[in-house]
Amino acid sequence: MADLAPQVNYLAGFCCPLGGLAAGKPRVLCLGAEIFLSTGSELVYVYDQEAGLLTAVYRFPGQVWHLELLALRRALYVLCAHRGIYCMSLDQASRSVSQDDGDDGDSEDSQDGESPSRMIPVDPDACVLHDATLCTFTVLDNLLITLAQGPARWKVQLFECPCPGEDPLLKGQIGEVELSTPPAGSPREPAAPYFLPVLCCMSPPGSRVAHSHLHGSRGFTLEETLFGLLFGTDASLLESPVILCGLPDGQLCCVVLQTLVTSGLAPGDSKALVKILHHLEEPVVFIGALRTEPLAEDVEDSHSDCLVALGHHGRTLAVKASWDEAGNLVPELREYCLPGPVLCAACGGGGRMYHSTPSDLCVVDLARGGTPWDPMQPDTGPGGLPSLLCPASLSVCSVVTLSVSSRAPEGGTELLALSAKGRLMTCRLDLNSETPSPTRVTAANTGRKIKELLSGIGTVSERVSFLKKAVDQRNKALMCLNEAMNVSCALLSSREGPRPISCTTTTTWSRLQLQDMLMATCLLENSSDFSLDRGWALCIQVLTSSRALELDSASSAVTYTIPVDRLGPGSRREVTLPLGPGEDGMLDLPVTVSCALFYSLREVVGGALTPSDCSKDPSLDMCPLDVLPEQEGICLPLSEHTVDMLQCLRFPSLATPHMQAPSLLSPVSDPVDTFLGACLGPGSKPAGPASLRAAYLPPSVAAIKVSAELLRATVGDSYSGVSLCCATLQWLLAENAAVDIVRARALSSVQGVAPDGTDVHLIIREVAVTDLCPAGPLQAVEIQVESSSLANMCQAHHAIIGRMQRMVVEQAARGSSPPDLRMQYLHQIQANHELPTASSHDLVVTAGQSPTRSAGLDQRHPLCSEVRPRTQTLDPKAGALLPERPAEAMEEQGFWS
Repeated sequence: MADLAPQVNYLAGFCCPLGGLAAGKPRVLCLGAEIFLSTGSELVYVYDQEAGLLTAVYRFPGQVWHLELLALRRALYVLCAHRGIYCMSLDQASRSVSQDDGDDGDSEDSQDGESPSRMIPVDPDACVLHDATLCTFTVLDNLLITLAQGPARWKVQLFECPCPGEDPLLKGQIGEVELSTPPAGSPREPAAPYFLPVLCCMSPPGSRVAHSHLHGSRGFTLEETLFGLLFGTDASLLESPVILCGLPDGQLCCVVLQTLVTSGLAPGDSKALVKILHHLEEPVVFIGALRTEPLAEDVEDSHSDCLVALGHHGRTLAVKASWDEAGNLVPELREYCLPGPVLCAACGGGGRMYHSTPSDLCVVDLARGGTPWDPMQPDTGPGGLPSLLCPASLSVCSVVTLSVSSRAPEGGTELLALSAKGRLMTCRLDLNSETPSPTRVTAANTGRKIKELLSGIGTVSERVSFLKKAVDQRNKALMCLNEAMNVSCALLSSREGPRPISCTTTTTWSRLQLQDMLMATCLLENSSDFSLDRGWALCIQVLTSSRALELDSASSAVTYTIPVDRLGPGSRREVTLPLGPGEDGMLDLPVTVSCALFYSLREVVGGALTPSDCSKDPSLDMCPLDVLPEQEGICLPLSEHTVDMLQCLRFPSLATPHMQAPSLLSPVSDPVDTFLGACLGPGSKPAGPASLRAAYLPPSVAAIKVSAELLRATVGDSYSGVSLCCATLQWLLAENAAVDIVRARALSSVQGVAPDGTDVHLIIREVAVTDLCPAGPLQAVEIQVESSSLANMCQAHHAIIGRMQRMVVEQAARGSSPPDLRMQYLHQIQANHELPTASSHDLVVTAGQSPTRSAGLDQRHPLCSEVRPRTQTLDPKAGALLPERPAEAMEEQGFWS
């Protein structure tokens, strides 16, 4: 194509937001000398090209997305975002402007010194179709075709327009069909589309509307052969227009208008009316048709013989009817790659198509392919498409909307364009100078053509590099997802036995910032054949006993998230975190530490859906992350560990001198100790909190009696060589750091220190339980807990009960049978303990079942002040956790605190 030098004439400037106008929503249309323009705001401007001034500014109730002009009816249809379609009569609007010219009112001045124009608010009654989901529309004769975005599908609807002089409201819907939808998640409310869809009508030569007024950007007449090849015999026989829909996902669909009208009357699946012509794999921004073959001398009407569709990134589809080797007419489809991103496009005469990018306004010639005529170049044959398109620059940049003016000079073309800065301009091209002799073209433009070809190669190379990087990112994301699926299947299928990926939790006391701190160490071990790479994280949730009873305990728990970076097979990762005490010096026990693996889909898949190169050009950012599920990840529980009082006890009297801690936590100030100290008068002998409690408040004591046979079956051979009392104490302190010293010294009683500094005494001895079995006394082991702090005694008692419950469940699962017991005696003891004066925290364990609360169970925390110690007997063969004597007897013998 020869060098083009368009004549650019700036007409007016319009308001635009900071950064310029965005492509997709501004529109510019021409009706004679009047130009109707929308910048994507709520305003529609009317500019008189002959007078050179604005004549009207219409204010709509919402952002304007699309305009359509009906010349014969002198009507303007406007689509407002999330509201609907408005219809205005241009004659009535012009009369209202002339009547108000002499009145005072609001006026708006154009930016370039144009004369002031009247601001006309649009009456809400002008809305002829209320629908917040509409994205675009077109008008064909007396029919209004709309495209709405549903929760999961696009929907084409057909309405009948009123005749001139009738009620402007639409008469009603006469057809509807749903288009195919891209794969997505669960149906939800659709968001505002980043790219608006494109709607276009193609008519056959014999159609009634083929000779109507609609031959602009939204309506074309195709040759009969191409129309039949594209849309089938039914559409040709019916002589019905066809609706073409270009969707933001790249699909190019078509629906025969006549079948859509009768779809409500005929049974069957309406989806069969939709045909997918092609898939551009990028948002469709333009659909049009043009004439590429010269007309015969005796032919007056020129119908388009080529259908074109452009994608946002420059992928172009051209369809034309051509002859194959057998002499049959077949549709020839060719895909081209033009410089992108494409902001807008328009079809002109002579087989030329104009398209705009952020840097240039280009024109391509589909009749000759934009290349010089060369006698040595093989011809594509009649009806064929060029093998290569070489765009020619018009030296105009940042055009966001484009249309071909009907006021084009003879032998030329006039384009109406709106720039990103809000400048309205006309571009006139003289096409007569584009056909010089072959010799002159070859001699003068060889260097320029080589430069254009090299530029095109560079553009294609850059595009290929970007696509290759995007494909690599998606392949890597798919590999990560496959690995995550394997890890998930391995963990979920190993509910019994050792898990391929495990996390164990241990506790120890450590000196941290001049304070003794209880630390939890979580050891993550990967014994599987898979690797935990990017996207995996270890989530550790710490829930204290004070928060366990809160309604929002899940949200009040403290959660630590530690990224797992390349944890291969056989590798370990250790994480240490503090459990307490807190700022008040208290440690709420028990503390539950839950470990889980979390896989972030947004971190892994997000990079593939939105490649990093898109940040260089905002117009390429067209891959939203809405396709991801709302959870954004996969959570795989690993373990749950409970830290109780028995694990937190410290035994400074047992530690060797070189292993003793420098100091222990000082006892927390207690209100009772403060009150007792204030009661002592002057001259009294000094006494600390311990001696005061010993003098005035005896220590709280709780005892539990457990079947000796049950304990022997539980401890097994691991504690052979020591007495049953020593083995029981070692079993209770198995998760304590001092268990090795207790085992080495073979102790049956030990005095420890609680986290708040008070003493807790554990005493284990063998006893006999009488009056329970007709065969004679039962051998049992009594576990006694003694502490000056009622709370610490309750916490230690709660920890022992938890171990006993798990022990009873395990032994019941092995099928042990209970001995012959006096059940009436058991019921009487249980009834005595359920008196109102007794504690309501007794546990009843039935042989072979999980532990359950008694009928009088109080669901409050075991640390509450109403919990009092009680002597209990536990025997799985007896089948119950029993008190040793009635509550009255225990009160007499000092068992109550």
